[in-house]
Amino acid sequence: MEQKKTIAFIGLGNMGLPMAINLVKAGYTVYGTDTNPNAEEQFHQAGGQTGVPAELLVKQVDYVLTSLPTPQVVEQVYLSKTGIIENGHSSLTIIDFSTISPQLNEKVYVKAKEKGISYLGAPVSGSVSGAIDGTLTIMVGGEKPVYEQSLPVLKVLGENLFHLGEGPGVGTVIKLLNNLMIGFYTQAVAEGVALGEQLGVNPDTIYDVLSVSFGQSRVYERNYKSFIAKNNYEGGFSTNLLLKDLKLAKQMAVESGGSLPIGDLLIDFYTKAAEEGYGPMDMSSVYLKVKELNTLQTVSQS
Repeated sequence: MEQKKTIAFIGLGNMGLPMAINLVKAGYTVYGTDTNPNAEEQFHQAGGQTGVPAELLVKQVDYVLTSLPTPQVVEQVYLSKTGIIENGHSSLTIIDFSTISPQLNEKVYVKAKEKGISYLGAPVSGSVSGAIDGTLTIMVGGEKPVYEQSLPVLKVLGENLFHLGEGPGVGTVIKLLNNLMIGFYTQAVAEGVALGEQLGVNPDTIYDVLSVSFGQSRVYERNYKSFIAKNNYEGGFSTNLLLKDLKLAKQMAVESGGSLPIGDLLIDFYTKAAEEGYGPMDMSSVYLKVKELNTLQTVSQS
């Protein structure tokens, strides 16, 4: 029986931590690193290895997996002098699950290839629950032989695996389209529920009816049942992260000659919401922002 590969997992956040833990449960030796010592401690308690600097890990493991919050952090972790590419060995395979730009995927791929390192851009969808359950959708761009060799690892993390092409950024294109649509749906839920309440309709009643109507969506179910109905907006996928992805989608549109007439309005709205304190809260919290606007509108008309 072939010995399981060794893995370094960089980025033990809301998504990365459960993904790394699932790899430990599957029998892999996994070394975890994060800037948050509490995350490293949680990973250690779950059976993961900690305490080894990333620049040393990349010299000895078979795989480096990353789940990082922003393109700036990805560029630092991959391309700095203490980063993965500069310090990794020539038979290393790296898989980035972060949501960045297709251009950054390509930039990292080119630098990796110069060092003989294999690279896959593999953004994920499925929320924290999907990361915990190992049921993520993983959208992979990169060389097919590298993808096929990495399938045992990827299958631990997701149940919907797509190899979308040889280009390292093709998965990111689709992920950004996905998150652009999530932005639309999140705003629709916020405005619809808030307007219904303004008209005196119980939001639970709205949900019960629309959940068996054509207005239903996974985003509505998730935003309403897990956050709005509980009046708790901690954790989840933050407004700041959604705004980051909307801006990346806008960048994609501009560079391709496309337009986002509603997307532009969304970016403006979410930017203001983030500035007013909703940034760290789950994206569904924009419902509170819409309610606030409705209240101001009512006062101005009275």
